[in-house]
Amino acid sequence: MFKPRPEEREYAIIPNAPHPEKNRYGKPVQLAGEGDALAGKSLNINGDAGVGANPNRYKQHGFYFNADNCISCHACEAACSEKNNLPPHIAFRSVGYVEGGSYPAYTRMNISMACNHCDDPVCLKGCPTRAYTKFAEYGAVLQDPDICFGCGYCTWVCPYNAPQLDPLAGHVSKCNMCVDRLEVGLKPACSSACLGGALDFGVIETKPEHREQLETRIPGFPTPEITHPNIRFQQTRSLPREMHRTDSMPLRYERDGQGSYQPKVAEDGRPRRWNLKKLRSREDPLVVFTLVTQMVVGAFLILFLGPRLGLTELAPAAHPLLHALLLACLLGAQTLALALSTLHLGRPHRFYRAFNNLRYSPVSREVAGLALFYNLLGGYTLLTAFAGWFSWLPAGWVGSLTWLAGWGAALTGTLALYFMQRVYRIEARPYWNHWQVLTSFYGSMLVLGALAVALPYGWALADAPAGTLLAACAALLGAGLALEGWGLTRHARDLAHGGGEGAAAHYLQRTDFGYSYLARNVALGTAMLAMLALVASGISGVAGMMAWSVLAAVVLAAAVVGRALFYVVVIPTTMPGAFFWRNRSFQEHARESGLADMPQVGVVPDAH
Repeated sequence: MFKPRPEEREYAIIPNAPHPEKNRYGKPVQLAGEGDALAGKSLNINGDAGVGANPNRYKQHGFYFNADNCISCHACEAACSEKNNLPPHIAFRSVGYVEGGSYPAYTRMNISMACNHCDDPVCLKGCPTRAYTKFAEYGAVLQDPDICFGCGYCTWVCPYNAPQLDPLAGHVSKCNMCVDRLEVGLKPACSSACLGGALDFGVIETKPEHREQLETRIPGFPTPEITHPNIRFQQTRSLPREMHRTDSMPLRYERDGQGSYQPKVAEDGRPRRWNLKKLRSREDPLVVFTLVTQMVVGAFLILFLGPRLGLTELAPAAHPLLHALLLACLLGAQTLALALSTLHLGRPHRFYRAFNNLRYSPVSREVAGLALFYNLLGGYTLLTAFAGWFSWLPAGWVGSLTWLAGWGAALTGTLALYFMQRVYRIEARPYWNHWQVLTSFYGSMLVLGALAVALPYGWALADAPAGTLLAACAALLGAGLALEGWGLTRHARDLAHGGGEGAAAHYLQRTDFGYSYLARNVALGTAMLAMLALVASGISGVAGMMAWSVLAAVVLAAAVVGRALFYVVVIPTTMPGAFFWRNRSFQEHARESGLADMPQVGVVPDAH
């Protein structure tokens, strides 16, 4: 455990103050009793088997931040980094700020933020490896970096920037509430180091001395309804009606009639650009992974269900070699997609841990669904293309196994895409938290799947009547484009009306990436019109397939740009940064100018 100093000062000792039975969210402050099985156990801190003597060991603790007193000295950051031996590019606690007013009455409000050890920790539920645990001891939400495999999903779902993904170490780590200090009755290092008395700590809902408020909101702080965080605020000094961030997020905070500050779009008149280079991001493997998976599922559904719905050209017996080759290509493409998604992890060799949290994590359910689909697709491909290899099986078994594998792959593939879109329905990322993700993913399934079948079959049958196959693929293509277009239209309208971070992300989409966004929309509309013209003209043969190939290139380019935009424009409901720290624009500048090569700048080079 932590070794206190011989004469520890009073400001560093946790006060033993009376508290209510329940916090304001209705959760009990006492997390375990004397007879509870959880009580009396050691936290095994640094291998120490002892049990702390803190009388409030099993009560929910939390931070208290007094914005009136914070002078932005960053002593809390420094103490945390020193205590946890953090590299320059990682900070469990950070100080940002918002500003407002006009000269000479210009006001700045600082915010110090770390993990809030929430009552409903979304990081714990989202983590596929179960690296997070909420302990009865102090209510601390602790994360084990040794279990983490570096997917970074917890950094998506947390509204407070608490989990920190270290791309150099390949795992996530976060504030541990300094439980080693709590065990001996001391406050965390950050609150003990605060010079202005702005940051305090204790049993939740207890008011520190000389304080007036225990608020759950402050300008720039996301809604507490997402996670029920264990932090309380005081802010009594008058602030302007509008407060602005100094980082690159186009957000401002406007006071409503109840005195709360709500996030709004800060339209700063930035011009419309292409920004094609900035469409690249750390999530590029996910762009490929999601699009390829949706294509493979869609193409397989057409190949498997087509013959059962009258498309005799798709029957395995009609064109056995072409059918087998296409199935093998789909299996190979899905293999590549899964490999890219695995290599995207910080620790790819621990990919098997993705199944550890099927009960709560949408990532675990997505991985499980795709694993089932992939194996059933492989089984169906072998049984269909190489049925002769299984002649040693009893009569009728090959047909039964093929039927089971085919229907199993059709079902699990469709479910896997549903689980995939659930991964992005995150309250902390309003731009993603919309049903348009569902229409986009299933729309891509229809569009890309139809093209993946129409092109090889169309070219192979270019010198012969193609029957109704191309017409059916055109209908699916049109349905997919219509589904995605409807979802995108409603998404844009809802974002514009909803305000907040979602509307700010849409503002980035219309300005910083405005021409790319417009080009994607025009391409989708043009593809729909071109498909209708292609069907109406009745053009066939080589000329017809040339037109189909051009249409496929346009649709594929639109899909890639649209999916890249999906990842790069999203703005989380995160805490404000500062001019240099936690500022996306400064990070981009540091990488472009070479400052990122200096470790002390705190920006890692743009590499995975």
